[in-house]
Amino acid sequence: MQDETTPTPVPTLFTWEFAADPYPTYAWLRENAPVHRTALPSGVDAWLVTRYADARQALADQRLSKNPVHHSESAHGKGKVGIPGERSANLMTHLLNIDPPDHTRLRRLVSKAFTPGRVAEFAPRVQELTDRLIDDFCEKGSADLIHEFAFPLPIYAICDLLGVPSEDQDDFRDWAGMMIRHGGGPRGGVARAVKKMRTYLAELIHRKRENPGEDLISGLIRASDHGEHLTENEAAAMAFILLFAGFETTVNLIGNGLHALLRNPEQRERLQLALAEGDESLLATGVEELLRFDGPVELATWRFAKQELTIGGQRIAEGDPVLVVLAAADRDPERFAEPDTLDLSRADNQHLGYGHGIHYCLGAPLARLEGRTALATLLRRLPDLRLAVDPEELRWRGGLIMRGLRTLPVEFDPRTG
Repeated sequence: MQDETTPTPVPTLFTWEFAADPYPTYAWLRENAPVHRTALPSGVDAWLVTRYADARQALADQRLSKNPVHHSESAHGKGKVGIPGERSANLMTHLLNIDPPDHTRLRRLVSKAFTPGRVAEFAPRVQELTDRLIDDFCEKGSADLIHEFAFPLPIYAICDLLGVPSEDQDDFRDWAGMMIRHGGGPRGGVARAVKKMRTYLAELIHRKRENPGEDLISGLIRASDHGEHLTENEAAAMAFILLFAGFETTVNLIGNGLHALLRNPEQRERLQLALAEGDESLLATGVEELLRFDGPVELATWRFAKQELTIGGQRIAEGDPVLVVLAAADRDPERFAEPDTLDLSRADNQHLGYGHGIHYCLGAPLARLEGRTALATLLRRLPDLRLAVDPEELRWRGGLIMRGLRTLPVEFDPRTG
């Protein structure tokens, strides 16, 4: 028998079993080690922040820098931080790696593409893409909703927004697929995809400079030409991170959200009934609840202590890496009533699914639009949607930042319209 004074061992993190359901482990950490230092699979030692109040504080704390220059590999592990290949491809100067004033300048330039008005203008295109993808499989009676729906939808949408010609978009889909497939495995596949994307973006920026359009890349070039001091590397890095951060978060929002609805049929039926009656209010609160319940971003991207500070009573040394566990914070019972229950009508829902503070996800309005459109259209057009495998057979991608399903096989009565 274990002695009562013997500390309970910390649960194992970042295994494939953990990826399948990390929430019990996060509940243990919130209760027993809310700010916990651990060795990551990459070899880096980092602090995990798991309670909602601490997470919200850390996300907005200007003493925590986004710039990897503040990370010392020798002091905090020998692994790398950030996206594999971004440094060698000269793609470091983007919103996830910089602080004010550079962050303020670059975010101001790009934010024009994500205003509510611009996103609303994009809604018909998102609906068109959604219907086209469903048309491709609705007569079969079965589909993998990750590879046939959740994955291509945001890829094509963000390519349209950036101004990638339609004849080149399948290349982007291939490179994005390499990133997802290797997200939790060998870093070489991601680095190769990043290099290919960087080469293409350099060529596209040159073409857009010669023949600009109304797309985002052309807008970045015009800003550079009119005194905003945006370098070509900055323009390429911005386009890259919008694609990299923008597509996988939406893939997982749609995939994780559909999985949650299929596992909670009474909630799905409530939503279908509301949609059938023309009431989309439950859809709006429902997407926010899906972001809280099993959101696309498990851990917020890297932060580094610029000076010694305290989070949740824990001393953090200068230079220490800090990772805010959004998935843990959004299931904190100190903040959310019955946090492990999916409630699509949850009203008090200030979740952290897209972050908080100056680094709040820039593309959140577009991701929400895509999520609402995808879920509503699927439930309307395929009302008898059901899992085609036992839930225990589903496999999850176990990356550090994102968490999502590898596949989501479903069945339904074949449809012709």
